[in-house]
Parts: sequence; C-alpha cells; structure tokens
Amino acid sequence: MAQETLQSENVQSIRANIQQRQLINSLFGVLGLLVIFIAVIVLFSLTLAMAMDGAARITPEFFISFPSRKPEQAGILSAWVGTSLVMLVTACAAVPLGVASGIYLEEYAAKNWISDIIEINVTNLAGVPSIIYGLLALGLFVYQLQLGQTVLTGGLTLSLLILPVVIVTTRESIRAIPNSLREAAYGLGASKWQVIWDHILPYSFGSILTGIIIGLSRAIGQTAPLITIGALTFIAFLPDSPVKSEFPFISLAWLQAPFTVMPIQMFNWVSRPNPEFQVNAAAAGTVLTLMTLAMNSLAIYLRYRFRRGIKW
Repeated sequence: MAQETLQSENVQSIRANIQQRQLINSLFGVLGLLVIFIAVIVLFSLTLAMAMDGAARITPEFFISFPSRKPEQAGILSAWVGTSLVMLVTACAAVPLGVASGIYLEEYAAKNWISDIIEINVTNLAGVPSIIYGLLALGLFVYQLQLGQTVLTGGLTLSLLILPVVIVTTRESIRAIPNSLREAAYGLGASKWQVIWDHILPYSFGSILTGIIIGLSRAIGQTAPLITIGALTFIAFLPDSPVKSEFPFISLAWLQAPFTVMPIQMFNWVSRPNPEFQVNAAAAGTVLTLMTLAMNSLAIYLRYRFRRGIKW
C-alpha cells in the first residue's frame, strides 16, 4: 500500500513537472512571437517612413542621372551601375570558390584535426566585422597586388566577405542529404564524383543557391570595406561597357575603372546639410531596400521551387 502511494505521488510529481515545463515553453513561445512582432513592426515603420520621405524623388530621371551639386538634378546612375558591376565580380569570384571549397571540405577532406581547425576558422570568419575585410583588401589587393581602387578590387573585397557564408551554406546543404542516397548510388557502381555531381548537388542546389543569394544581399549593402579600399564618394561617369560591338564582343576594361556604389552615394548625401539631399538619400535607400528584398524573395522562391519535387 505504501509503495502504491509512493508511486502515485511520483506520477503526480512527474505530471506537475511536465505541466510546469509546458507552461514555461508556452510562455517562451509567446515571448518570442512578441519580440519578433515588435521587431517587424519597428523595421516596417522605419522602412515605410524612409519610403514616404523619398517617394517623390523615385522617378525615371533619378535612375538615369549622375550625382550633382543640385539635389533636384542628382541621381543614382553611377551608383547603381557600380553596384551591379561590383556584385557581378563578387558573384563570379565567391560562388565557384565557395561552392568548391564546401564540396571538398564535406566530401573529400579527411576528418582530422586539420579539417576541424579549418571548419572552426571558416565559421568564425563569417562573423568577422566587414571593416576587417576592407583593411585586408587594402593591404593585399591595393598595395601588394597593385590592383588599384577599381571595380575588380571592390568585387574581390566583397567576395572575401561572403565567402565564409557560401562555404558554410554549401557544407550544411550537402550534409542534409541522407546517406542512403549516397549508398544507393555507390551500390549501382557510381564513382564519388558521379555521386556528388548527379545526386548530391542537384538535391542540395536549392539550399546552396539560397545561401549564395543571401550572402550577395548582405554584400550589396556594405559600405565600410569599400570606403576603406578607396571607393569614390562622387563620380559623374560610367565604366566602359562589358559588351562591345567588335570581336570578341566582351571587354574587361571596366574591371580597372573607379567606381562608387549605392550605400556610399547615400552616405555622401546624408552627410550634407541640405535637407533636399536627405530626400535623395531616402529615395536611394528605398531602392536599395527593394533590391535586397527582391534578392531575398528570389532566394525563398528558388528554395521552394527546388525542394518541391524532393521526396526522400
């Protein structure tokens, strides 16, 4: 009888403990939702206020005009063209190297203390402040390699910034593929590279592409590393066109051109006392925010698109 009473008390104690944990879990869930809701409301309010301030300046002329001392005539032509070219170099440099590094570290590298050190360092590099990459690029690309303050230097600088993000995303995407898929391919006589190329990469491509776009959307808003390497704050001309009418129809002269980007143009306008330049900065900030949201929306769509047909 005493044993049954003790067991009943233990059961009641366990139930009370479970109910208490469930209550704490629910409270933390509600608190988390409340924090997210407040953060979204604040972010939406600030973005809406910026868009309302700059809406009057978002016209076709704003996109096809160079910066000017007259705020009503100033535009973002050189800024958005420079941003596009820099991001093109960034993607061409960071994506192949980052994806290849992620594949090697996850599929080919031996699991020992050296690979552990590399993994820790790559993960830590993803959290290094962007100004550090600017200082590194200033010493390496500008002074040592003599690349100058050009589009090429800016793109390589931002590629260093997002490279750890691409590597980590690639590794996590590949790691998420079940081992049964690899074993089935090996069982049918496929080589290691055939398994990776024909099975692993197609199934993980959506997640890898999502990480790449998120990394590029982070790089598109960076200012500190580009200012560090000497990007111009005022520029009234465009780099040479990447496409030309003569054979071989492609020109690389634009890689050696000076440049500016939209965050730097915004910084230039915000630092001026004239309130009309503040309106221009708000308009440019709205455009940059829309570009970033478009890139993130594309990442979400691609992830959904590629994962829709995956069934393990």
